[in-house]
Formats: sequence, C-alpha cells, structure tokens
Amino acid sequence: MKVMLVWSYQSSKGIRTVFTSEYLHADQAILLAADLEKTGRTKDIVFVDEQELSWTKKEFIRLTEEIAEEPHDVTAFFDGSFDLETLRAGAGAAIYYTQNNQKYRIRANQELDEMTSNNEAEYAAFWFLLQELEKLGVKGQQVEFRGDSQVVLKQLAGEWPCYEESFVKWLDRIENKLADLHIQASFFPLSRKDNEEADQLASQAMNHIPVKSQLKLKG
Repeated sequence: MKVMLVWSYQSSKGIRTVFTSEYLHADQAILLAADLEKTGRTKDIVFVDEQELSWTKKEFIRLTEEIAEEPHDVTAFFDGSFDLETLRAGAGAAIYYTQNNQKYRIRANQELDEMTSNNEAEYAAFWFLLQELEKLGVKGQQVEFRGDSQVVLKQLAGEWPCYEESFVKWLDRIENKLADLHIQASFFPLSRKDNEEADQLASQAMNHIPVKSQLKLKG
C-alpha cells in the first residue's frame, strides 16, 4: 500500500504552510511521520492513498496492522495464448504478494475452451487471474495488474474504446468482479519479454501441462 503525507508546518517565526510528500510505502510513511513529529513544528499529519482516502496517523497504523494479516502489496501478471490452427488456448497467472511480513508468489494456469482469437484469450486470462485473487482472499486492496495485452489493459483503464460485443461482455464481467472484490486496480502494459513468466504458464496450459504452486520468497 502506498500513501502520501500531507502536513502543516509552522516555522519559529510563526509562518505556517502545508507540505505534501511523494507516494511512499506504508512503512516508510509511518517512519517519516514520526520523524516529522520530532521537530515539534509539524501539525495535522494526514495519510492519503492513491484513491484519495485519508487517515490520521493513529487510524493508519491500525489499518496497516489489520492489513498485515491479509494478502497485500499485490502485483498480478496475466497472459493468454491462442493457436488459430488447433483452436487451443491457455491462461497463465503469476501473483506476488505480502502476508504477515512474508513475501509469496503464486503461479497458476488453465486450459481455455471456445476461444475465437488471441484477444479473447487475453480477456479470459485476466478473468482467470481475478478468480485466483478471489481464492487467495484479496479484497479491498490495491492491486497492480501487469500484462502484454495493450487491448485488455487500455480498455479496462478506459483509455481505449471497445466496439466488439464479445469483448464488451468480458469487460463488463471483469469490471463487475473488480467492484465486487473492492479492488483498487492500476494497469501496467508490459513488453512480451517482461511478461515471460505468465506467457510460459499460458503456453504450458495450452499444451496440457497444469501448474499450481505457491512459494515463500526469500528476502
């Protein structure tokens, strides 16, 4: 979770102004707030997240303690593969998250049926990723979604229009699930090379090689 600090500062000569920090990880923001308070001239510190929700320091510390027991700091990768000749398709997902101060990675894939194009496979892969997030218990969290499908990510972000009826149905389905899980989504298009992990998982699914694993990461 990332937040910025907004605080009032009063100089020794009584000059008062308001400062705003850049977005910081929650732990860094709490440490910075404590350091600012030591000056004795900082007043009214407010923590503001990327959705513009705000908390006092006491409220934010309580929030982070509650979040620590849930999956958070989630980065989710997806990819869909489709073979026009065989009509075989697969979805791949890789999820990185923190829980109880420990970092984890989940890898999963799934064969896809009745796909008609690579773009549809990408939408189905995003839907598969959301199902994996729901199983993990990700709810009411900020999630970074990353993939090499410009179409899916740009349309979900509202930057590109969608005219194909079949894709509109996928978009509606995905957006409803995001709302149901109260996920605050941000979308980051990648090059295919930078999405190699999810791409490999999707290819394995298409070739009837199932993958489902969870790994505790070091460091």
